[in-house]
Amino acid sequence: MEAKMERFFESVGNFFTGGDNIPWCDRDLIAGIERELADAVNDEQRNASLMRLSWALVHSRQTDDVNRGISMLQASLDNSGSPLETKEKMYLLAVGLYRIGDYSKSRQLADRCLEIQPDWRQAMSLKKAIEDKIAKDGVIGIGIATAAVGLVVGGIAALARKK
Repeated sequence: MEAKMERFFESVGNFFTGGDNIPWCDRDLIAGIERELADAVNDEQRNASLMRLSWALVHSRQTDDVNRGISMLQASLDNSGSPLETKEKMYLLAVGLYRIGDYSKSRQLADRCLEIQPDWRQAMSLKKAIEDKIAKDGVIGIGIATAAVGLVVGGIAALARKK
């Protein structure tokens, strides 16, 4: 019984905080990877640093960083060296789109990742986070609409009583 109560309170808390399991990245890590990229001496090091930088940017709390990561990934998606790299870039792009609130595109990319590798836990987790966020936003939207209708009806009723 106690475990059920714990899960209930955790789910309520996650509802209001938007609790997902996608990690965040701080500005110091991004700056370090940018230095690493600047110091890269060959294409292999440069490409590896670019992937790490893309990961860090889309996991940032700063919208400008996330948008920069999205742009980098979109520009490099067609130039991927392997199907694995393409899948990784699609996933990171989906994370970035999720972070900026473009849930529809994010879900499409997560679905494409799962078509390539159906058992990929990160993509499954992201898809669940997207669906939870869409459901939460829908519930909040319904609540706001209901409150607005209630205020209008209440106002009309108050005016009707005054006459």
